[in-house]
Amino acid sequence: MNKALYSILSMAAVALFATLLSLPAHAGSENFGDYQVHWSVLPSTFLTAETAKANNLQRSRGIGIVNISIMQENESGVLKPVSGQVEGKVSNDIQQVKFLAFRRIQEGDSVYFIAQYQYSSGELLTFNVTARPSGHSRELPVRFAHTLFSD
Repeated sequence: MNKALYSILSMAAVALFATLLSLPAHAGSENFGDYQVHWSVLPSTFLTAETAKANNLQRSRGIGIVNISIMQENESGVLKPVSGQVEGKVSNDIQQVKFLAFRRIQEGDSVYFIAQYQYSSGELLTFNVTARPSGHSRELPVRFAHTLFSD
């Protein structure tokens, strides 16, 4: 590859990475041995109208979505989604607490739990979520914070 083309591709990769970092969505995970809890937070306006309607979700400014999945590592080290229960709450910086009403969604082998919540643009929210895999009494607590901005 010539030097000029390599330089252009490198700049394009840096620009793409910077764009992805600037998106207001947030994702993460926490490891609990054989289990992992994955989460993502995004504004509901990121959903297409069709996706929102198909999943009975409200799509509006000031409404966010938190998505939780429970993953289990099998003997081969491969993570597989598992069913269970998820409950949680979200609080703002002045400790106003709202409980999250999670719904279980299954699409093929994928299982995840979603809840919607209201937010003010630029408000720092702290999520306290507890996941329990089916057939286990073990609780998997996760805590994460995120700020969403209205588009």
